Amino acid sequence: MSKGKLVKFAELATFSNTLQTMDVPRGCWSREYFGNDNEIILELACGKGDYTIQLARHYPEKNFIGVDIKGARLWRGAKMALDNNLKNVAFIRNFIENLTELFSESEISEIWITFPDPYTKRRKAKKRLTSPRFLGLYRKVLKKGGLIHLKTDEKSLFEFTQEIIGNENCILHEKIDNLYANPIENELLSIKTTYEKSHLEDGRIIRYLCFSFE
Repeated sequence: MSKGKLVKFAELATFSNTLQTMDVPRGCWSREYFGNDNEIILELACGKGDYTIQLARHYPEKNFIGVDIKGARLWRGAKMALDNNLKNVAFIRNFIENLTELFSESEISEIWITFPDPYTKRRKAKKRLTSPRFLGLYRKVLKKGGLIHLKTDEKSLFEFTQEIIGNENCILHEKIDNLYANPIENELLSIKTTYEKSHLEDGRIIRYLCFSFE
């Protein structure tokens, strides 16, 4: 591990807005961590927290939590939130597989999944964040009607997710095959992550899905 990463890991451990263990009781995030009764929105595999930060700026009346296992990436978003005094932002360094240990039933209002690892090899399909395995976790923590958003540049993941939606009793609310082919009306979709900016520079097509459980 590089010296720079070690420094970030050490600093991350001191950040008041970042938890690396399950210190907050399930079902108590709004009240015990944020000190309010506002709804909670997750960004899963949040990386550097680009969407977490921008969503929090758009909606100061809501609470936002970015979840990722890679601390060196989380460091950037967590530091930015602290530097900008964003009180409605937190980060959790943990595996998404532990979601139901972190949050209780119906504790989450909405989920964003932005440019996750597509795991293009078929034998790794279970690791895709829109696989039935993960949807089962989301179903347990999401409120009834809670939206799940997916942004990806990987066509195979986009098509795979549509297939899964059809098989898992989900409701498809919106599908955009090429997000930037036309002017974007929803400003939240125009938020660009570090990965998205890189993908656009490479000429890749960005795709978007929004769905919920029946």
